Amino acid sequence: MHTFMVPCLLGLEKLVGDEIRRLGLKDVQVENGRVLCRGELSDLARLNINLRCGARVLLVLGRFPARSFEELFQGTRAIPWEEYLPRDAAFPVKGYSISSQLHAVPACQSIIKKAMVERMKAHYGLEQFPEDGVKYQVRFSLFKDEAMICLDSSGEGLYKRGYRAVGVEAPLRETLAAAMVTLSRFRGRDPFCDPFCGSGTICIEAALIAMNRAPGLDRSFDAQRWGFVPSGDWLTAAGEAMDKEFHGRYDIWGGDVDPRAVAIARDNARKAGVEDVVRFEVADMRNFRRDDTYGQLVTNPPYGERLLERQEAEALYRDFGKMWERLPDTWRTLVLSSHTEFERTFGHQAKKKRKLYNGMIKCDLFMYGNV
Repeated sequence: MHTFMVPCLLGLEKLVGDEIRRLGLKDVQVENGRVLCRGELSDLARLNINLRCGARVLLVLGRFPARSFEELFQGTRAIPWEEYLPRDAAFPVKGYSISSQLHAVPACQSIIKKAMVERMKAHYGLEQFPEDGVKYQVRFSLFKDEAMICLDSSGEGLYKRGYRAVGVEAPLRETLAAAMVTLSRFRGRDPFCDPFCGSGTICIEAALIAMNRAPGLDRSFDAQRWGFVPSGDWLTAAGEAMDKEFHGRYDIWGGDVDPRAVAIARDNARKAGVEDVVRFEVADMRNFRRDDTYGQLVTNPPYGERLLERQEAEALYRDFGKMWERLPDTWRTLVLSSHTEFERTFGHQAKKKRKLYNGMIKCDLFMYGNV
């Protein structure tokens, strides 16, 4: 059995834990900003291909106390690196330190690299390593004087699904968009709308969820080139994911006043393979109206980070609130905003609020209706 660590945006930990449990992994531990679990090496491919809300998938190689550089060196050197890294492997080291005595990250990087080289020198009989082969990204965390040493199997973050080559200003990460759709409890049966769709991320993630299409099927991962991971694992995981897809008729709509944003959204939907599932239109939110008894409205309107923009955003929120009043009260509405006065300007107090982060921007997810 192997240990995996899945970091995630703060506020999404429970959702990621639930995803991992549904994939059948064991000993799922939800912690701040990350989820730990246990599984077979083949689960590395299943996690990367299927996770919607996790940031990346790390294979944990060592976990030990590290109150001094000597403890960090010896703990790292005890890991059997020769079982994972070939002699020509490129092995850059990245990491962070929180609430630990070893707080100088560059010094920790240097110690870990030195310990790895010392271990591998003894096995391969080399004094220097060319590092001109496949990349094995080493990631470490130091938290409360405990070190965790990992290999990053994902490469680019899991939010990079492969469908969004270009975006509009202040794009929403795909992982956060998927989390918002999940929290709305959308499963494809009711209408789903985003009147501030921008580059279409929320609607595209809603389509992938409705179809039960794994988000990682159209991209590659670093671990596909690792020698100790059987290549058949990736084909098996992809086949298993595709066998679970649904194909039906869905009512998923996105609108935006910017024709360029709508054109980008349509192109992104095409790249994601959901252009037949999602409709994008140039539309003013103020004219939005739906009479369906049930539905989900999930959106990320402009925040307005500067003063003039904030005033414009508040005027937009007031108009948004008036439009929202026309919707049947059975609709479920989720709005992500960093604006501290959103509820006041929107004109309605949220039934629930959830703190989330859009990158480094602290936001609230305001939830209305049957939530």
